[in-house]
Amino acid sequence: MLVKILSIFICTAAFTACSSNAPEIRALCLRDDIGNYVIKWESNPPMQGNVKLFVSDNPDNFNINTPVGNVNINDGVTTYITNDNMTRKYFMLSFNDKVYQIVGSRGVVMDSIQNLRDLGGYTNNRNLTTRWGKIYRSGKLSRLSEWDSIRLNNLGIKTIIDLRGTDEIQKSPILYKKIKVVNIPIPTVDEDHISRLIMEGRMRKGDAILFLQDMYLQFVEGNSSQYASVMEQLLNKENYPVLITCSLGKDRSGYVSALILASLGASESTILKDYTSSNDCMDITKIAKMANGLNSDAQETFTALLNADEAYMDLALKKIRKDYGSMDKYLEKEIGMDEKKREKLKEIMLY
Repeated sequence: MLVKILSIFICTAAFTACSSNAPEIRALCLRDDIGNYVIKWESNPPMQGNVKLFVSDNPDNFNINTPVGNVNINDGVTTYITNDNMTRKYFMLSFNDKVYQIVGSRGVVMDSIQNLRDLGGYTNNRNLTTRWGKIYRSGKLSRLSEWDSIRLNNLGIKTIIDLRGTDEIQKSPILYKKIKVVNIPIPTVDEDHISRLIMEGRMRKGDAILFLQDMYLQFVEGNSSQYASVMEQLLNKENYPVLITCSLGKDRSGYVSALILASLGASESTILKDYTSSNDCMDITKIAKMANGLNSDAQETFTALLNADEAYMDLALKKIRKDYGSMDKYLEKEIGMDEKKREKLKEIMLY
């Protein structure tokens, strides 16, 4: 029988409320080099008993009559073997049929799309968790393989929010035409111009670092109306699932993702964790081909530009605290996300 996740979490909440010794469980899901899912967990205090594993293509529905695994809690890890590289899998862990947790692999396997990943599975300051399969972020969708088109179909995305400017879109139009695309441009320096500066030796590693620092400060100081427009799209339940995209899925999408997580009550450490995950989800070898054959200074400069160093996002967060006193005040004053709107977003996005 298929069971809605809401009912499961009600049961979990009831167990937690009734037991002063309810364990804290942390679980994560990774994909290995051949595409299998590796699920790991730990509990505090340590638990004894068994973990049942359930799998689904839909993170809101699991068939609790058909576990795909049953292992000892002390094992701390299990592997779900699959040759399906087209549909995304989610897993529900049942600890002694009392405590439940849902996990997924945050990165989405793609042939031609950089840095596509899910904003699900993050815990906020009230111990609520962001829903899986609701908001994705990625690099540009201008070179879709046939398989990637099918994978996007399987994600069920209804809305793409494209943060690139008009010139960028003309050079690299979105090839995925099956769903609504909302363009909310966040201005940035032309990539071709940056590449020319590097190849001519007029931008070096130190210049690249200063360039990115200035960019993140500008994210805070400008573009408030665009960020507000993005958040308005996210307040409409009919738009979900949503994909937020820019050039690399690192900077503009990274800052917007930070605003989303902050609106949901995530900590700064969670925001920084999500931001730096770009380093694990980008295939630098594909992006940096233009640096092949260049001198070491140019290669270091390209690498610096592609790096999601938490210092950049931390700089933006510090400026927000300095100028506005808190993230909540910044969200309300500059982005229009008052408490009422933040609660509405939480109703959509949190378990």
